Amino acid sequence: MTVETLTFGCRLNTVESEALRAHAAADGRDRVVVNTCAVTAEAGRQARKAIRRIARERPGAEIVVTGCGAEVETEAYAAMPEVSRLVGNSEKLRPEGWTEAGTGPGAVMAARTAEPTRFEAIAGHTRAFVPVQNGCDHRCTFCVIPFGRGNSRSVPAADVVMQIARIVEHGGREVVLTGVDLTAYGRDLPGPPLSLGTLVRQILRAVPGLARLRLSSIDSVEADAALLAAIAEEERLMPHLHLSLQAGDDLILKRMRRRHLRADAIRFCETARRLRPDMVFGADLIAGFPTETEAQFDRSLDLVAECGLTHLHVFPYSPRPGTPAARMPPVAPEAIRARAARLREAGGDALRRHLDAQVGRRLTVLAERGGVGRSADFTAVRLATPEAAGTFHNVAIAGHDGRRLIGA
Repeated sequence: MTVETLTFGCRLNTVESEALRAHAAADGRDRVVVNTCAVTAEAGRQARKAIRRIARERPGAEIVVTGCGAEVETEAYAAMPEVSRLVGNSEKLRPEGWTEAGTGPGAVMAARTAEPTRFEAIAGHTRAFVPVQNGCDHRCTFCVIPFGRGNSRSVPAADVVMQIARIVEHGGREVVLTGVDLTAYGRDLPGPPLSLGTLVRQILRAVPGLARLRLSSIDSVEADAALLAAIAEEERLMPHLHLSLQAGDDLILKRMRRRHLRADAIRFCETARRLRPDMVFGADLIAGFPTETEAQFDRSLDLVAECGLTHLHVFPYSPRPGTPAARMPPVAPEAIRARAARLREAGGDALRRHLDAQVGRRLTVLAERGGVGRSADFTAVRLATPEAAGTFHNVAIAGHDGRRLIGA
């Protein structure tokens, strides 16, 4: 009997799917675990489509649904005849969650601790993602994830360091710290004050064999002095930050209930780039948030240049039932699609400008599978010859294809 995991959504889900596999396999059942996402309505639709397909292809397997979809859309998944059971987000990393003692979804808001993950590597991945924080205390008007993940809680720094040391001992060269609200790290932990910046410093000091440390998406307005110091001083902290910006107009940001304004985002990018001149930024941006006018959208479009963004994740606005934004006056679907296309076009232009600037340089590239690798600033590089995954190479950049660099 085997356990197969099918994962939707964020990197945190990817890591948790790997970590929960042993618990899901403990009783020896033929089982498929679908780790769902609830960030958009489309994510739920795709997960339910996959569940129906699995039921046709593997009629003897038990289908178990977990993840944020199981928490936020419990009734929809429970009503599917293909689904055997639901496992809550608060218990999917605990052995008892996979036994009859499991309570199912609904307990995540009561969770007070973040479960450390235990693994040496993730199958098929060159870099290892290490969750250090879970949940979110904020209530952005478009988001249901706090109700799928619960309130913010942090993994103790000693557990994080131990996990990363284990990864390095097993040959890991690059680690990405991840979480739902990463810059909230440490506030809930007892003892001396901790922050994401102090955690970064502790990791790099305690694990000298770690070649590269990265951060997943951060809320720039919460970046503390220790994190800025690490950006400036720690060469092993990679010069790439992905920012949760969402919009470039102050009124739309307020209606989203974000914690920053346009000027805050621009100021942070200027500061980080001054501290680390080779810094490259990615960002999440939402197109067509309710009430957004063309002029307000143009301010999001302009933010690409004003912040010097390179890697964009563009999300056409998708209403989530029960959120305040879903009750706001909507933007016409065709306008949402057009704005998303314009943002993607601006992102493509920004990426090409960045790629143009790299031609003729020599970059240190960490090889991945399939003849590609990543430079320090996370730019994809096609290698001239296939190299072993997890090895570093000094690569002369001969050109690019509009999406990635081409090594000589």
